[in-house]
Amino acid sequence: MAIHYTQKVMEYFKNPKNVGVIENPDAEATEGSPACGDMITMQLKVDSKTQKITDIKFKSYGCASNIATASIITELAKGKTLEYAKKLNWDSAAKELGGLPPVKMHCSVLAVNTLLLAIKDYEIKHGLLKEEKKDLTQQAVIDELQHVMNPEIGVNIFRLKMVKEISLGDGNVKITISMGNTDAMYADNIAEEVEEHISALKSVKSVEVKIID
Repeated sequence: MAIHYTQKVMEYFKNPKNVGVIENPDAEATEGSPACGDMITMQLKVDSKTQKITDIKFKSYGCASNIATASIITELAKGKTLEYAKKLNWDSAAKELGGLPPVKMHCSVLAVNTLLLAIKDYEIKHGLLKEEKKDLTQQAVIDELQHVMNPEIGVNIFRLKMVKEISLGDGNVKITISMGNTDAMYADNIAEEVEEHISALKSVKSVEVKIID
């Protein structure tokens, strides 16, 4: 099935803004994974007095939507304060681009999440925020699983109801995932992404991912 993009998406895909690398950035973040099809790295320069983002650059691995949403988010954040930039959301990027195909909405989420992580990196490095891992709870696990995408469809595995069981016990996390109609070739990629996200939670001793048909 062909994916139809707006003219503005194609414009930002062909001529993206703010692509590149900042020397000695004040903050940096990477979100996503090439194994699952999309990844973005963003770097920031911030005026310490005004808290405005004076420069922002990104590098992207992914499709037209990935590049276009990263480009538009950097445009929306550049020259703005950190507090303003933190209020940008996935809808901000999608609306500015004239809409995205439903199967590509996750690209907008990815771009915004990368920006927010870069801002968080700045705030931690400059003593504005204390770095804390989330406590290991059922909801925290669910929140993390919503960042793990099905590479074949471009929607997170929790929304697709691929997550069949979550078991927590003394820091040991067991997650059962049903591949359903998803190509089995993606099983290892999904399992790797799940382990990476869940391992970031506080008090996690082990993560076991069981893949079923």
